[in-house]
Amino acid sequence: MSTQKFNLPDVGEGLTEAEIVSWKVQVGDTVAINDVLCEIETAKSLVELPSPFAGTVTALLVPEGKTVEVGTPIIAVGAAGETAADDDGGSPAAPAAQPSAAAEAPRVAYGTLPVDDSEAPGPLVGSGPKADAVKRRPRRNGSSPAAPAAAAPAQAQAPTQAPASLAQPAPAARATQQAPSAPLAPSATAAPSAAEAAGEERPGIGGALTGLVSRVLAKPPVRKIARDLGIDLALVTPTGARGEVTREDLVSYQSQREAEQDQAGKFWTAPAKNPERRIERIPVKGVRKATARAMVDSAFQAPHVSIFVDIDASRTMEFVQRLKKSRDFEGIKVSPLLILAKAVIWAAARNPSVNSEWVSGPEGDEIHVKHFMNLGIAAATPRGLLVPNIKDAQDLSLKELAVALNDLATTARAGKTSPADMRDGTLTVTNIGALGIDTGTPIINPGEVAIVAFGTIKQKPWVVSGEVIPRWITTLGGSFDHRVVDGDLSARFMADVAAIMEEPALLLD
Repeated sequence: MSTQKFNLPDVGEGLTEAEIVSWKVQVGDTVAINDVLCEIETAKSLVELPSPFAGTVTALLVPEGKTVEVGTPIIAVGAAGETAADDDGGSPAAPAAQPSAAAEAPRVAYGTLPVDDSEAPGPLVGSGPKADAVKRRPRRNGSSPAAPAAAAPAQAQAPTQAPASLAQPAPAARATQQAPSAPLAPSATAAPSAAEAAGEERPGIGGALTGLVSRVLAKPPVRKIARDLGIDLALVTPTGARGEVTREDLVSYQSQREAEQDQAGKFWTAPAKNPERRIERIPVKGVRKATARAMVDSAFQAPHVSIFVDIDASRTMEFVQRLKKSRDFEGIKVSPLLILAKAVIWAAARNPSVNSEWVSGPEGDEIHVKHFMNLGIAAATPRGLLVPNIKDAQDLSLKELAVALNDLATTARAGKTSPADMRDGTLTVTNIGALGIDTGTPIINPGEVAIVAFGTIKQKPWVVSGEVIPRWITTLGGSFDHRVVDGDLSARFMADVAAIMEEPALLLD
């Protein structure tokens, strides 16, 4: 069999280019038809490319991290047993990109904590890069034949190079000071117990979807270690056999977190030692490029108007607690975001123009009011900001909506959100309260006319019947396209959402 070259295909999204994120094979590997060759990232999604050929990989023609156009040869496959020297193709094999130092750090820390035999070690991944970071995600387990061999020496070095804070758990107060990346309540000591009493749970996905994820699985010793270190288990990528967070996952997360803190201390001093590094150039591509284009279009095409409302959400918090204890919701993650989503659907039915679209055509402008709700949930993921939506959310019961939110969050955290999941949204909710933010002025998602920002829920003094008492208070911020939604309509819509958050029993009407 002569050497065959696989050209980068159009993955069905009408896109013209994609980035090679990671190779799942190396030169000399034997592949079968439909074996995964690599992961590519387009402006909309992360996609695995299957092999159309069977044989031996003779050359990787594009290195990891490079963006190429559709139709560009990316890999050469020859007959079984054929080597790179036998390949008479024109392009030399490109070496696979080496893992970055940030990706290697978790491997060094592997095995620091005592390992339970019942927990099979999984791939060592960190917490994922921040939204503006430029770090390559660690390879998945089995991404290359050399992976097991690379892990072995890392385990051998672990006892001497592991973070001291993992070998000897730090007190809670110390963990609070050392973990700025984890969402914390305003008071490091009193707030956690208060939040637990009210049933408030912090969200995951690195920010916007914290609180959506299904209940985190972890054994009691792992939960204790996480508490001692101030680690939110919802932020840790689980690798256990049943999807549970293991000790190794905590080691990996803490290692990357400490590496980020170490890098922060060197951020200002590095340019002084090397003047050429005073300016760091980051290519804009993939999701970041698509998001930037969409936000600019929205900001300059749709005249935004914003409105805010403070809400006493104490009864919502009580309702969430009752749902958690209900047998019908057993095993389903329930958070205040579920009630807000239901409130937005309810309020949109009373104010239909917020669930519409401004359409300009050759025959003039039109407003398309949509009699269905594809509810978008803004998600900050390692790949950037994504807005998947729940199709026909208006037809879902409270339980079905909770399951849909859980599935949406789990898929987004895994980086498996498909382009179809992000198309045809009608109204969006962004949960900025996941990071302790009170409110904000979000930009409307293109193709929509309204977006609601959900702030953090915290105890504040509140006047009830002339008395000042502590209540659970949150602030909602809404942005609207003023071409469609005027001040009166936006105020009525936000008031209706607030009414449900203050009295969830209205949903029974």
